[in-house]
Amino acid sequence: MKRILLSLLALTIPFLTFAQEVTEKGLDQKIDEGFKPVSDFFSAVIFFEVFEGAPFVIILLVLSALFFTLYFGFPNFRYFGKAINVVRGKYDDVEGHSLGDPSAAVDGDIKDTIRDESKEGEVSHFQALATAVSGTVGNGNIAGVALAIALGGPGATFWMIICGLLGMSTKFVECTLGVQYRDVGEDGTIYGGPMYYLSKGLKERGFKVLGKIAAIVFAIFCIGGSFGGGNAAQSNQATVVLKELLDLQSTGAGFWIGIVLAILVGIIIIGGIKRIASVTEKVVPFMAILYLLACLYIIFGNFSLVDDAIGLIISEAFNPTAIGVGSIIGVLLVGFKRAAFSNEAGAGSASIAHSAVKTKYSASEGLVALLEPFIDTVVICTMTALVIIIFNFGGAFEYGGDGSGAVFIDGVSYEGAGITSMAFAKYIPYSNVFLTIAVVLFAVSTMISWSYYGLQSWKFLFGRGRAADLTYKLLFLTFVIIGAAASMSSIWAFSDAMIFAMVFPNMIGLFFLFPVVKKQLARYFEAIKASKS
Repeated sequence: MKRILLSLLALTIPFLTFAQEVTEKGLDQKIDEGFKPVSDFFSAVIFFEVFEGAPFVIILLVLSALFFTLYFGFPNFRYFGKAINVVRGKYDDVEGHSLGDPSAAVDGDIKDTIRDESKEGEVSHFQALATAVSGTVGNGNIAGVALAIALGGPGATFWMIICGLLGMSTKFVECTLGVQYRDVGEDGTIYGGPMYYLSKGLKERGFKVLGKIAAIVFAIFCIGGSFGGGNAAQSNQATVVLKELLDLQSTGAGFWIGIVLAILVGIIIIGGIKRIASVTEKVVPFMAILYLLACLYIIFGNFSLVDDAIGLIISEAFNPTAIGVGSIIGVLLVGFKRAAFSNEAGAGSASIAHSAVKTKYSASEGLVALLEPFIDTVVICTMTALVIIIFNFGGAFEYGGDGSGAVFIDGVSYEGAGITSMAFAKYIPYSNVFLTIAVVLFAVSTMISWSYYGLQSWKFLFGRGRAADLTYKLLFLTFVIIGAAASMSSIWAFSDAMIFAMVFPNMIGLFFLFPVVKKQLARYFEAIKASKS
């Protein structure tokens, strides 16, 4: 522990030197100017458009989710109750039943059972869900929703909900595959995610080279995603609310807040998935319930406006009036982009956390995973949207804002979590304190979960040694500081690019392997039926 703390301390030395060199522009602005070209480059490459205003990656994500929804017969609705029962432990006795052909082995694992001889894994269904939800339920739900409404108006909410419902099917597929093709280390440590179902699954189908290349590409993008959306974007919004609450005007305030956050996150992520799971299973439900109660308080306190808000969400989805959107396609893309960033369905990241579950039936965890987009987008994002829309019935700001995500309230520019904070402040005394705590908790829980995702990808590329582990964590903590210091536009452009880049290699695996998911689902249902007889 002393060695790790010394390493973290050593990480701050270059930044302290850097701080002494920049006095004219300030630390935060200097860091932002250095990071912006990187952000702009990746954003331009990943979000290339097939026609004006329509990035190919968004179209791929939506059409794929629609395909899986239809192919599996609307699993997002049909299996919702069963998914809740799996989390509750209703089918835990099923793990004692053995179904599969032991002669059909792949790389030492029984092909249809994930090593049928034992229930391997490191965490429970609930812990895996909590860890994965903590990676998705973050400031995308607070700042991301505000950004969507600021850009696309109330109609963006409608398309966020649609994307969330469709994303449930994609999550089901990728998380089933994550467990199905996971690796189990000699010490029982689980290694899973798209890197493994791409390399092992495509090899199984005779596409070994393609699978290996896709797995490497995914791992690289996932590391980038852990630095961006799972890290820098979170520390960025935590810094926004902290600076506002504490009235910090210093040009280097973001940098120093980033230092504090980096130390806090660094202490937590040392413990690995078991430490992360033990933290998230307590923090995530608490913060989610607290945040939802605050939203419900505002919504029910303005209940007469709820039907008007819902009506506006629907009408504006098909007839948008927000400045800078101007079309159904425009507002649809804004909604889909923010929803996909928030719930990460299609990116494959959550399957890394779900792979660590204690089970021998891969489809059981796929069912658990489909709850994520519902919790994240359909429930929490919608609650946030209703609060902001109700707040704006008084004409607090103009939808569309400055066209980059910021709006003017009483002549002051607000963006992201700042908009949500203003909405809360109107209805709840001292809500700025509450929302600051919520944003910081969301940020920290997301960062510690994403540190696990990125580390798994890092180990896939560079091995599972201690040196590789420490190197990744130091780089990760560096991006906590960059995110806190740089501007929201630069950080979120980079974060969007890194999250959505993961979609390309991940979809290769999903489209090659979705028949495996169907087979595993039938096998799990057969086991449930057998356990009852």
